[in-house]
Amino acid sequence: MVFPKTRRLTSNPQFKSVLDRGRRAGDSLLTLYVAPNECGHPRLGISVGKTSGNAVVRNRLKRLLREAFRRSQDRIPPGLDYVLLISPALSRKLKQRPEGARTLRTLGMERMQQSLLSLVATATRTPAPNPSRTNRQDPPHHE
Repeated sequence: MVFPKTRRLTSNPQFKSVLDRGRRAGDSLLTLYVAPNECGHPRLGISVGKTSGNAVVRNRLKRLLREAFRRSQDRIPPGLDYVLLISPALSRKLKQRPEGARTLRTLGMERMQQSLLSLVATATRTPAPNPSRTNRQDPPHHE
């Protein structure tokens, strides 16, 4: 299965829109921003900065993230734009020598997919109502 351009965020304004108005969730691997879109299907944008390593490292990370997203589309809510960034903690690990190369090798598809799905669940969860703000009624008094 391919990952068509219609399922990708491709321009700076698209990325900026999600980053400015989206909800954020993060863990030790990834940071995810989520915002509604008008497409009716999920779209993905990936940003891997130069702090994560050289071009080979950055491209490997992007391939892993795209494939994790592609494999997870049936478990990801439609009608949302997703922007994935490498977490600062992972970037620091990848820059260390020689631990960075070892860290990159251990980042498998399953681990990326687990992280992605966990962050999607967190970012798309509707907040629980605050019990102190709800109007609770006392139970009826019977004599």
